[in-house]
Amino acid sequence: MERIQKLISHAGAASRREAERMILAGRVSINGQVVTELGVQANEEDEIAIDGVVIGKQPAKLYFLLNKPKGYLCTVKDDRGRKTVIDLLPEVKEYIYPIGRLDYDTEGLLLLTNDGALMNGLLHPRYEVNKTYLAKVKGQVMPESLEQLRAGVRLD
Repeated sequence: MERIQKLISHAGAASRREAERMILAGRVSINGQVVTELGVQANEEDEIAIDGVVIGKQPAKLYFLLNKPKGYLCTVKDDRGRKTVIDLLPEVKEYIYPIGRLDYDTEGLLLLTNDGALMNGLLHPRYEVNKTYLAKVKGQVMPESLEQLRAGVRLD
């Protein structure tokens, strides 16, 4: 048994957060019964529908490596209409999402997938997956600046 928002997300119908909004709005049903509360569980045999349309079962796992250029956000949608990494893959019709973040003005390799278990395993702090970043800077970096970076920079 899984929470229905997770099953909706795994089926590629919406993100988990969007599925939660759909549930609360009364747009989701399980076996013909409308669900309006989060936390309700179902299994793969249950018929889950959004707005009366039955969603498919979990699709095949997709994995994309993308060399993200500058000027794109690492997100699925932007509420201000800015370009996202999803815009770089118009041929992909399934719901995929980026694993990790690169800044708007940063370029580099990015993994996109519909595999939530992989995303969780790579990003959740409990799994302690180390990440390495390479940064090129203009000019010369002073030794004291490097030492401060090695010691760590505290952010709010």
